Amino acid sequence: MCKLFINANSDLWKSSTRSLRIDGMVTSVRLENYFWSTLEAIASRDHLNIPQMLTRLYHESIDVGHDLGNFTSFLRVCCMRYLALQLAGEIPANTDIAISALDADAILSSEIQKRH
Repeated sequence: MCKLFINANSDLWKSSTRSLRIDGMVTSVRLENYFWSTLEAIASRDHLNIPQMLTRLYHESIDVGHDLGNFTSFLRVCCMRYLALQLAGEIPANTDIAISALDADAILSSEIQKRH
C-alpha cells in the first residue's frame, strides 16, 4: 500500500509560496505543489487564474461569515472536497463544465442525505 505514496513524484509534496493581492493587501500562501495543481484545475474550469479564484473564494467565504484565520487550511480542504466530489460523481469529470454552472444546493443536499 505505502509504495503507491512513497514512490510517487516527490515534487508533489514540495511546498511553494505564491503571493496575491486581496483587497489591496499582499497575501502569501504556501501550499504543497499537489494542492497548487488541484487549485489550477478548479480555477481553469471557470476560466480563472489562481489569484482570481482565491480572491473570489476569500470574498464569498467572508460574505457568509466564515472566519478565514487559516486560509491555507481552507484551500487544502477545498482541494480535497473537489477531488472527493469528483469521485462521488457530483462534479463531472468533464472539465469543460464550469464549477459555477453546477447546482451547488443540490450537491450539498445530496451530501447531507448521504450522511444520514
